[in-house]
Amino acid sequence: MAYLSVRDLSLGYDAHSIVEGLNFTVNAGDYLCIVGENGSGKSTLMKTLLRLQAPLSGEILIGDGLQNNEIGYLPQQTVVQKDFPASVREIVLSGCQGRCGLRPFYNKEEKKLAEENMDRMGIKDLANRCYRELSGGQQQRVLLARALCATRKILLLDEPVSGLDPMVTAEMYELIAELNKEGITIIMISHDIEAAVRYASHILHIGKKLFFGTRDEYLHSDAGKLFLMQQEGGEA
Repeated sequence: MAYLSVRDLSLGYDAHSIVEGLNFTVNAGDYLCIVGENGSGKSTLMKTLLRLQAPLSGEILIGDGLQNNEIGYLPQQTVVQKDFPASVREIVLSGCQGRCGLRPFYNKEEKKLAEENMDRMGIKDLANRCYRELSGGQQQRVLLARALCATRKILLLDEPVSGLDPMVTAEMYELIAELNKEGITIIMISHDIEAAVRYASHILHIGKKLFFGTRDEYLHSDAGKLFLMQQEGGEA
């Protein structure tokens, strides 16, 4: 069974539907990019997958041994979050909270995991630095290390390169692609259609037209051709 199976999902607020009839699956090792117009429901879908919001109708089934507390999440940052007065180590360690149960402290294994993920993200030398003193790219690496402390299976990323300069954006995309090659399943919301079709194995398009399939299928679909044309027109 797939990690996630979404069936006839309708999303919205206060019984007002934003998107209806979503159907897609996410298997171990997939790299799914969620694309579409602004306001089409991408972030709402992410919140629903995380059980932070209930769907209006439909269901989300979890399988293949995945547990609810094994999903790592990197949200879009707010101004307040960027100014958070904690050390890098403290923030990365907080990703282990789901492993602690009722324990009010982190054990040796969790502390070791945090150190490993800081090293993995190239930020071990920043461990004692205050988070709010870091650059945007460094902060995203901290949050990615935190998310990795929560899971070895699947990461949900909401616009992980938002506000980053082109060089740091490229580095972040390569970092995420490397995690996927190591076996971590990726679900990422992106406005960057060029990056989506470069890195993703599958595309979910939400908007006036719905599409789910492989990257190549998307490029040849009506939804894909139209969206790509609109993106190119917007950049011209």
